[in-house]
Amino acid sequence: MKKNKIYPWWFLVIPLLFYICFFLSPSLLGVGYSFTDWSSRSAIDGTHFVGLKNYIEIFTSDTDYASGILHTLMFTVVSNIVKLIPALLLAVMLQEGLRGKGIYRTILYLPSILPFVIIGIVFKSIFNFDHGLLNTVLEALNLEFLQQKWLSDLDVVWKSIFGVDAWRGIGYCMTIFLAGLQTIPKSLYEAAKIDGANFWQRLRYITLPMLSGAVMINLVFGITYGLKVFDIVYVLTNGGPGHATEVLTTYSFQLYSTGNYGMSTALNAILLLITAVIGIVVVRTMSKREVQQ
Repeated sequence: MKKNKIYPWWFLVIPLLFYICFFLSPSLLGVGYSFTDWSSRSAIDGTHFVGLKNYIEIFTSDTDYASGILHTLMFTVVSNIVKLIPALLLAVMLQEGLRGKGIYRTILYLPSILPFVIIGIVFKSIFNFDHGLLNTVLEALNLEFLQQKWLSDLDVVWKSIFGVDAWRGIGYCMTIFLAGLQTIPKSLYEAAKIDGANFWQRLRYITLPMLSGAVMINLVFGITYGLKVFDIVYVLTNGGPGHATEVLTTYSFQLYSTGNYGMSTALNAILLLITAVIGIVVVRTMSKREVQQ
């Protein structure tokens, strides 16, 4: 394709049809069902329009669905922080003349290609209080005071989830940062070193501004993933202990499993709205700050 060639408008028809058929239509259909009493009994009793009843119940029910929304937002914020900062520092370190950096990059990236279900099962075994590898190692090192009920203690369970999530996701974020670092002219760093700039000054005034595109990509992917998180929470804790780690997707899964499809689609509609609003705000904000190279 010629770089400056202007293609006719009908080139967009096929991708637009795919978007309408496989994303927009199912999303709008789900939003429509969120205003009904659709359930496993609908085949017998029929489906009826109930207005905002499902949404009102979400925020007023004895089942604390609102806490699931807060947990989802909290997970999104914290998971991005614990992944992006270490990923950026690792990317900068591996971009330098580090011996064997190719091997380190591969090792750090490997966890990100593993399925979350497998990771959850493995770490659930590692975090087992009585026979898990983590507590066994701590006991062998005479560090029993550090032993915890990693997946059943309210004060520790979220930290365990964030640790597993960071272990898997840091390498992926690091790879995106590494791709962004490749586009930064080395002459900028050489000039900064001549002027006496140290590592942190070069990071602040050169690397971070020039990496705004990579930061935006990682943020958009991270926010989208965080808002839709399900696998790691479901496998590790199934929303427990109690409802301490319930998120929107686990609540939605439980409702759908019990045949309450209307409430489930209402939760999904809320998730869709939150994702769309936050995603648009992040993209618009980061786009304004992106450095033109």
